[in-house]
Amino acid sequence: MNILLEFFVVTFRVLWAFVLAAAKWLGGPKEKSVAGQVCLITGAGSGLGRLFALEFARRRALLVLWDINTQSNEETAGMVRHIYREMAEEAAAAAPGVAGDGEKDVLPHCNLQVYTYTCDVGKRENVYLTAERVRKEVGEVSVLVNNAGVVSGHHLLECPDELIERTMMVNCHAHFWTTKAFLPKMLEMNHGHIVTVASSLGLFSTAGVEDYCASKFGAVGFHESLSHELKAAEKDGIKTTLVCPYLVDTGMFRGCRIRKEIEPFLPPLKPEYCVKQAMRAILTDQPMICTPRLMYMVTFMKSILPFEAVVCMYRFLGADKCMYPFIAQRKQATNNNEAKNGI
Repeated sequence: MNILLEFFVVTFRVLWAFVLAAAKWLGGPKEKSVAGQVCLITGAGSGLGRLFALEFARRRALLVLWDINTQSNEETAGMVRHIYREMAEEAAAAAPGVAGDGEKDVLPHCNLQVYTYTCDVGKRENVYLTAERVRKEVGEVSVLVNNAGVVSGHHLLECPDELIERTMMVNCHAHFWTTKAFLPKMLEMNHGHIVTVASSLGLFSTAGVEDYCASKFGAVGFHESLSHELKAAEKDGIKTTLVCPYLVDTGMFRGCRIRKEIEPFLPPLKPEYCVKQAMRAILTDQPMICTPRLMYMVTFMKSILPFEAVVCMYRFLGADKCMYPFIAQRKQATNNNEAKNGI
């Protein structure tokens, strides 16, 4: 009798979760503030990582930027400092009229800083050593954005083992190292937010990028298991957000093409749009965001349709070999570099 009663209670809670989700979607949830909080972004030197840094800067977060490329990371930091200066100037100009304005008085703009660290997240010890430096020099991290990612651009049998290992280390294993470095304090404070920037290729796959898909599937699995662990530990103050965008026009997959008749209806995403959607999800504590929304449907259909039906859909969309032009371009670029260097 107890289990039957519990079953009805669970059923009610599941239905109530649908009601709350619908109300949240219709009502437009209020965005939380990250002003003054330490936000660490991996892969901040370019692409989505740079755009995430700029968005968090506009919300007056204290930025910690990690990237393997020191120069590009410093360029991002320069953009962040420019945003900080603009906000400080606006605050100074409006100073006489903002007394008692709440949040703007709590955090003076002059306190905003950005810190840069050169870190190879694919190397465990490098992650732990850099994390220790961050704790000593900046403080405890409240928002962790695991964004760094690489792609080899080779067919499986043509891909050197070292590149496969590199892809897995950066795209998947690094999430373990960064989370282990910063989660303990979040657990102690019951406060924090962990963001996993994965990919739609972590939910469904395509041909020619086995290592990339495996790494993103791994990142998605890690994120989901971590989210369940936090719920089991009743640490409701620590939020998680999984970001799974469709192909983003950052140049990472330059040359990737689906069927030309379909492409106008499903073009590569603009990076700015992708990050703005992700930021809205993060700031409203949304557990998962797929961009565009069509990706939810594709994931659902992949789960219920027979494999041969999925293959038919892929072929119709031109998604079965969409990575082949990208791989061909990478191969050609490699050959050109070898010829140029006299190899």
